[in-house]
Amino acid sequence: MKKFMLFVGGLVALLILLGSLGPMVLLGVSVWLLYVIFKQFIKSDSTIGKIGWIIAGLFVLGIALSNVYAVIGLAAAYVLYMIFRNWKKESSPEQEVTTDDPFTNFEKQWQELNNY
Repeated sequence: MKKFMLFVGGLVALLILLGSLGPMVLLGVSVWLLYVIFKQFIKSDSTIGKIGWIIAGLFVLGIALSNVYAVIGLAAAYVLYMIFRNWKKESSPEQEVTTDDPFTNFEKQWQELNNY
C-alpha cells in the first residue's frame, strides 16, 4: 500500500513538474537576463544608457514576476526526488542482520578491513 501511495504521489508530482516546465524555463531565462541587465547598468556611464537599462530591467522583472509560480514546479521536482529516494530505500535488499554469532561478526569485520 505504501508503494502505491508513493507511486500516486510521484505521478502527481511529475504531472505538476511537466505542467510548469515552461514557466520554469521562462523564470530562469528572465533571472539570467536581469543579471545581464544589471551588469550592463553598472558598466554604463551615460544617464540615458542607465535609464534605458532600468526600463529594460523593469520589463524583464515583469516577465520574471509573472512566472514566479514556477517555484511550484521546483517544489514538485523536490517532492519527486524525495519519493524516488524513499522508493529506492524501501526496495534495497541490504539490511543489516545482527547476530551474536562471533564467526559472522568476524567475517563482517574482516571484509571491512579488506575493503580499506
